[in-house]
Amino acid sequence: MEASNLDASQRCEAAPGPAQVDLDAYVPAYLTWIANKLSRGASQHYLAFSGVGIEIWRCLVLLATQDRVSAQQVSRVIGMDKAAVSRCFKEMQSRGLITLGLDASDGRLRVATLTPKGRALHDLLLGVALERERAFLSVLSRPEQQALLALLRRLHDNLSEVEVATQRYVEQHVAPAAADEVPTFAGDGHG
Repeated sequence: MEASNLDASQRCEAAPGPAQVDLDAYVPAYLTWIANKLSRGASQHYLAFSGVGIEIWRCLVLLATQDRVSAQQVSRVIGMDKAAVSRCFKEMQSRGLITLGLDASDGRLRVATLTPKGRALHDLLLGVALERERAFLSVLSRPEQQALLALLRRLHDNLSEVEVATQRYVEQHVAPAAADEVPTFAGDGHG
């Protein structure tokens, strides 16, 4: 049986020597590598001709589809840290790309609205983003592209179960081992 068809526990048991991740069959690694490289490349291009990086682009995309959006909404939809979104909003406001105001239904919630200058920047970058997507997907047929998108949506929808499974695994396997004096790494002052 191929390594990619084995579940994680079988791959761990089948590996000779110390347990390790099989990077040729570890899906999270490929997703991370692809996302990091796409983001870095996009950011370099966007910075070169517009002076904005990938974080601002991500916020522009969401703002272009919504009338008003809060930092909490951006964080929830895109997955950016709320503090990073707040910093991004401040920079966008200082550049005149958005206005920030209080939400009419919740006076404590600050919301961003795209300005005409922000919309123009979004529209300029949109062509680059769509060309990057076209080139990225060009190795797949149209049915493969549709299947990939459907699979990615299913994986995205399953992220909450990943967190539940991770917590369960930690409680069952890591916490008991930590009680047996396995070194701790979080908050130990060493990184």
